Amino acid sequence: MSEKKISYGKQNIDDSDLNEVVRVLKTDWLTQGPEVNNFEKNLCNYFGSTNAIAVANGTASLHLIAKASGWNSDDTIITSPISFLASINCALYCNANPDFADIDEKTYTIDPGKLEEKILQLKKSGKKVKAVVAVDFAGNVCDWKSLKSLSEKYNFELINDFCHALGAEYFNDKQYAVKFAEAVNTSFHPVKHITTGEGGAVLTDNSALAEKIKLLRTHGMTKDVNLLEENHGSWYYEMVDLGFNYRITDFQCALGSNQLKKLDEFLIKRRKIASLYDQAFANIENITIPFVRPEVKHAYHLYPLLIDFDKFGISRRDLFEQLASKNIFCQVHYIPIHLQPYYKNNFGFKKNDFPVAEKFYSREISLPVYPDLSESDQLFVIESLKSILKI
Repeated sequence: MSEKKISYGKQNIDDSDLNEVVRVLKTDWLTQGPEVNNFEKNLCNYFGSTNAIAVANGTASLHLIAKASGWNSDDTIITSPISFLASINCALYCNANPDFADIDEKTYTIDPGKLEEKILQLKKSGKKVKAVVAVDFAGNVCDWKSLKSLSEKYNFELINDFCHALGAEYFNDKQYAVKFAEAVNTSFHPVKHITTGEGGAVLTDNSALAEKIKLLRTHGMTKDVNLLEENHGSWYYEMVDLGFNYRITDFQCALGSNQLKKLDEFLIKRRKIASLYDQAFANIENITIPFVRPEVKHAYHLYPLLIDFDKFGISRRDLFEQLASKNIFCQVHYIPIHLQPYYKNNFGFKKNDFPVAEKFYSREISLPVYPDLSESDQLFVIESLKSILKI
């Protein structure tokens, strides 16, 4: 048994992070101050976007994209069934209609062929696909060239749910995300590549969309003289839209800026961990390691290992319990969204609607991946898993 808890993911915080947070706590600005703007500029520089809008969390960033894009009850929004709930809940926040397209059996990202089938099916029933939220699942990159081609063919918006893929590369380009998507959603939750505690951001080259999102981030309030109906002085503001309080604090943004400086270092460590897992499990029958296309450099937010549990004569629940007894805590990403009771009961989704996603879910286990994971702890995870599976 490991003396310390080995989780599937965790943050990496060092003294430089602590110093940045304390520095800001000693200033006059805890929120709505210069560190927010600074973090946004740093995000633009790293990811190559014209605009970045830092917000309270990744779910807020998706909600703001949806609201600013004008999604409504006439629209259908499609995403992958294998993602976190927020990837499609954002459609419901705007009264849009949720739907899914099955995943590619190798990459676990949305399958462009299945997506086109879904679009044509919806078109026959008179439904309009407004947007597709494509998820760079686990840090693997979608087939963005095919998705972009489909978006132009069928006239829908492309949104990149990029929360898993900070620093991933597509055709040797780590700034690919805003080049293919109208808007890009990020999250800085502690298990992600960099953290601000809670936090997220929208990246976009669409400046009009960015201005709308900034307005909605702060209650739909403005002091911009170009938007005011009246102007009674420097103190005067008007609410011009129904917005939200989705702001992020300055000390969070200072932490984010400092974390961003270390992202490349974090990625090197994550890829090294993934490589060791690859070596350990690549040639074992009934186990499948992540597949990465030649044009992709995976960011490994997650390391999804597929295990045919029936062939090993063990249930996933039993495996998890035995790993937990050794202080190893893996996870499953994800329960297919369409099988959640809310989606079944309210929208009629059912088992076997998306068979590739469901088969993936039945076999997936996310192994520990985070920069502080030592090689000895990783080897303990590998040895423990092999011992339990009797490999």
